[in-house]
Amino acid sequence: MILAAGRGERFRPLTDHLPKPLIGVRGETLIGRHLERLAAAGVREVVINLGWLGERIEAELGDGSSHGVAITWSREGWPALETGGGVFHALPLLGAGPFLLVNGDVWTDYPLAALARRAADLPQQDLAHMVLVPNPPHHPRGDCSLAGARVVPACADTYTFSGLSVLRPGLFADADGGAFPLWPLLREAAIRGRVGGEVYPGTWSDVGTPQRLEALERQLEAT
Repeated sequence: MILAAGRGERFRPLTDHLPKPLIGVRGETLIGRHLERLAAAGVREVVINLGWLGERIEAELGDGSSHGVAITWSREGWPALETGGGVFHALPLLGAGPFLLVNGDVWTDYPLAALARRAADLPQQDLAHMVLVPNPPHHPRGDCSLAGARVVPACADTYTFSGLSVLRPGLFADADGGAFPLWPLLREAAIRGRVGGEVYPGTWSDVGTPQRLEALERQLEAT
C-alpha cells in the first residue's frame, strides 16, 4: 500500500493544485518512482489511498499498467483518514497476510525487494517491521530506538521512522475506524515486543518542504 491521501500543507501553494505524491524529483514523480521500484522488486498489486486531489493521482496513474503493477484505489474523500485510518479503511483490499506500506511522499534508495522478503518471512508473533533512518536535522529527537533487531520506545539512541514498513492486519485489531495516526499503534505494539526493525543508512528524504526537496536534488546531483 502507498499512502497518498494527504494535502502537503508545508508545500502550499504548490499543493493547492498538485497532490504532493505527484511532485517531481529528477524527472520522476515521487509516487511514480515508488511504483517502478515496487514492480522491479516483484510486487504486482498495489493499493493507493486517495484524499486531497485524489482524482489527479488516479488520472495520472490509471490502472498502474504503465508502471508494471495493478492499482486498486481506496478512495477516502476529503478530509482524509490520516495514516492509520487510511490503512484501516483499506484493509479489505489488502488481504489477510503481511503487506508493505510506503509513504507516498518519501524518496529513498532502500532496496524494496528486501522489504518484500521481510513481508514473506515476518515472524508470526510480529505485528510490524519498521525501516528506521538516522535522524534528519528537522527531526533530531527521532521516534524510536532499537534493541538488537527489536523496536523499542525512544531512549538515548534514537532513529526516525522512514515511512517504509511491513504491517500485519492484526496491528489494527483494536482500531475502530475513522481518522487516526499510525504511529500510536506501532508504539503500543513495540512496547509489547511485537515490532522488528532495522536501520537503513542510505539515501532517504521525506520531501516535507520545498527546502528539503532542494536539498535532495542537490544531494542527488552530487552522487
